[in-house]
Amino acid sequence: MTYLDIKLPASDDNSYALRDFAGERIVLYFYPKDNTSGCTLEAKDFTSLQREFLDKGYRIIGVSRDSIKSHKKFIDKQDLNLLLLSDEDELLVKAFDVLKEKSMYGKTYMGIERSTFILDEDGNTVKEYRKVKAKGHAETVLNDL
Repeated sequence: MTYLDIKLPASDDNSYALRDFAGERIVLYFYPKDNTSGCTLEAKDFTSLQREFLDKGYRIIGVSRDSIKSHKKFIDKQDLNLLLLSDEDELLVKAFDVLKEKSMYGKTYMGIERSTFILDEDGNTVKEYRKVKAKGHAETVLNDL
């Protein structure tokens, strides 16, 4: 099984594997946590630029380990227009190697390293951004396409 076959529940009440988007180009972004400052900034930026991404032929999909319930609250609270996948079992985050050891206040833990991957129509990664800073990231990705 490849990362294309990992099926995850989505914020639109469906479940998807990346294979389901064959023929489409995707901006797949991984973020640490719903409703946190950096993740909110990044999601709002992707939402505000979504028309430009679509005009260039790219669908935006966000992924975190949060539950669908959390994703729906995030979407409603922040007025987002994005498809968010819930990876509570850490299958896709591990497949893309974005689960990293982090530290905060002297404690170490495993968390998602903010990362974005550009996938072609066949699901191949054609560009990746790792250790991303939320501010201005969506615009950087858009300008690179």
